[in-house]
Amino acid sequence: MPENTVSTRNRVAVLAPAGAILFTLAWLVLGVISPGYELFGNVISPYSWISQPVSGLGLGVTGPWMNAAFIVGGILVLTGTLSTARRWTRYGGLATTAFVLISLTGVGMIVCGVFTLESMMLHLLGFLLAVPVPAIGFLFAGAALRRVSPRLATVGFVGGALTLVLFVVFQLTFDATGAGGNDGVAGLVQRALILVALATQSVLVVGISRVSPRR
Repeated sequence: MPENTVSTRNRVAVLAPAGAILFTLAWLVLGVISPGYELFGNVISPYSWISQPVSGLGLGVTGPWMNAAFIVGGILVLTGTLSTARRWTRYGGLATTAFVLISLTGVGMIVCGVFTLESMMLHLLGFLLAVPVPAIGFLFAGAALRRVSPRLATVGFVGGALTLVLFVVFQLTFDATGAGGNDGVAGLVQRALILVALATQSVLVVGISRVSPRR
């Protein structure tokens, strides 16, 4: 493969962490300035990043900005991931499956941006596609890359396991009624979950783009 083609793909792969950083900065900044939001006739104010989910920022005055961050960030993450398709598929079926599942991160982000909490089921679908489903892909990536790149394999195993654990903790701590009253720490747990998932996805995508192709 021509060296300039490989270099170009390496640069495109960096769009994945760029999208993750854009999305993270969006909820950090908007979480500070949000006065709250209204959902199904219920006013939730003030906004608490400790109790409230990130998706709450997709409603109210911060809605247009947060939803744009979901969509643009998702497009960047998806584009960066898709650029590494050939790198994954060359390592067999397990790696290919990992690639497909990991790619859903960007798809899920876009779905969450198009469908806000007011479209609850579709928004939930986006969340599942963006976080727990790719976490399974992280584990598959770890198994597929053990001999190719032990360090990337470790990232896949640790990141996948931690993402799934945090997802379970989030499910156990999140209560819609409690969150509406700014009680609990579900928002904090979700933010840790998102950070781990996006960081793992970014490292795997950029990492696989730089692994020397197997001859």
